[in-house]
Amino acid sequence: MASREEMSTSFGAVAAEYEAGRPGYPAEAIAWLLEPVRAPERPARVADVGAGTGKLTRVAVELGAEVVAIDPDAAMLETLRTHVAGVPTFVGRAESLPLPDAAVDAVLFGQAWHWVDVAAASAEVGRVVRAGGVLGMVWNIRDDRVPWVAELSAVMHGSHAEEVLSEEGGVAVAAPFADIERERWEWSRAMTRADLLAMARSRSYIVTAAPDERARIEAALGDLLDRVGAVGEATVELPYVTHAFRSIRP
Repeated sequence: MASREEMSTSFGAVAAEYEAGRPGYPAEAIAWLLEPVRAPERPARVADVGAGTGKLTRVAVELGAEVVAIDPDAAMLETLRTHVAGVPTFVGRAESLPLPDAAVDAVLFGQAWHWVDVAAASAEVGRVVRAGGVLGMVWNIRDDRVPWVAELSAVMHGSHAEEVLSEEGGVAVAAPFADIERERWEWSRAMTRADLLAMARSRSYIVTAAPDERARIEAALGDLLDRVGAVGEATVELPYVTHAFRSIRP
């Protein structure tokens, strides 16, 4: 099995599949993350860290924020630039951000905080975000309460062990951050067979799996999608729960 480091940096090889298959974020969730730093006199200055192909970036821009996008993978940032015009991009990691001290009002992580060293990333975010600024984290999680979705997750080896944060547990942060607020939203996305396969093929486990394991997963996915009616251009509704967390820098 691939290491966490290999899995966390595997997405550039499947940037097109990631862009096609992964969902965007509900505007309400990103607006909630930015609520403490939104002001009438100027746009919020936001760093999207682990920005990938810009799923979170574009929502923040649509909400009026000034955004810089940061990701460890240059291939992901290249795809981002084709979908979100005018956003500065930088190769970097949560533990070593290419930003000056107190440069931004908020640092957001979409589908990314589970990859970081919590202590080092919290300290670095604390350096680049101003006092009163936000550390925000958000995850779109497939709703496994729906039986076919639970089967989809099992086929993809996609238990959400690294992605979600149980209702009881939540996420961890470290100094200078402490208290965490949380919200959630339930919604669904209409997806074709091609969309669902792209989503599956963008999963780090599948990207880094051996060829025989990938072939086994593809066969099982094909069988499941046949059974739920995701054939040709027909769509099925894939339900999600979006979990958002924010912590304010003292």
